[in-house]
Amino acid sequence: MFSNCADPSQLEGLSWLLCYLTSGKHMMFYTSFFVVIALMLIVAPVALLFGFGGALAARAHFAPLRWFGKGYTSMVRGVPDIIFFLFVPVAMDQALEYLRYKMVCPPSDAPVWSNNEFNVCAAAKLPLSSSPQIYHEVYGFFLAVIAFAIVFGAFAANVLYGAMNAVPRAQLETAEAYGMSTAQVRRRILIPQMWTYALPGLSNLWLILIKATPLLFLLGVPDIVYWARELGATKSQIYDYPHPDWRLWYFLALLVFYLGMTRISEIILGRLTARLAQGQATMAGEAMRKAQT
Repeated sequence: MFSNCADPSQLEGLSWLLCYLTSGKHMMFYTSFFVVIALMLIVAPVALLFGFGGALAARAHFAPLRWFGKGYTSMVRGVPDIIFFLFVPVAMDQALEYLRYKMVCPPSDAPVWSNNEFNVCAAAKLPLSSSPQIYHEVYGFFLAVIAFAIVFGAFAANVLYGAMNAVPRAQLETAEAYGMSTAQVRRRILIPQMWTYALPGLSNLWLILIKATPLLFLLGVPDIVYWARELGATKSQIYDYPHPDWRLWYFLALLVFYLGMTRISEIILGRLTARLAQGQATMAGEAMRKAQT
């Protein structure tokens, strides 16, 4: 990064350390922190949408839709998360490439799947081999977001389904007695009331999502754990900056990062829970009312 870092063999002491910490690979390491944070901030609302869809489907009067909603949550909860993290990106990638194969590839009698391999023409590849590297990274990140959203959306659906069932039925019946339609009851009564019951479970899901971000490496996205392992390991003379095994210090930095993220999340979620509990006929709301009197 700096001009005096051109020849690391001539550096020593603080100059060597400064050049080492500002090398190209370290810049990618620092960027990976933003990638992890971006993943959490994008996955959270997308998973919540999946969760709402699953919860409403599980409560639907239309039997096939209800079976779909309950099947989605049961299937994802009953299969190890890592299976979905590995399956979803591969399945989506091949499905999208197969659709492009049907549209842009010349007709061919050769099977797409043969000898345990998936073969399509170069024009059907996503992204194209000639595309800039950033396209490949964004595409991989997109697949990772979908995989995380499907898994955590199923858990969110289960939490939201329970929260909706926890809303007193008398409130819904009163709204119906006033002439509200089913959609109005859901939008004006059910969903606003259920947040107090859902937030504790959603808070736990958020903290689990934070801890699950190192699985990005399995999806082909170099994350902070990947770079910590690579940069902290012993380097030989073929590297610009050889050093002893420093993985302990790199992983210690990751420990501080994840603990910091967890603590910040707990503070924000605690304040949000207190705000939603105000005026609610729940144990939390009753405790706040007694504390004020």
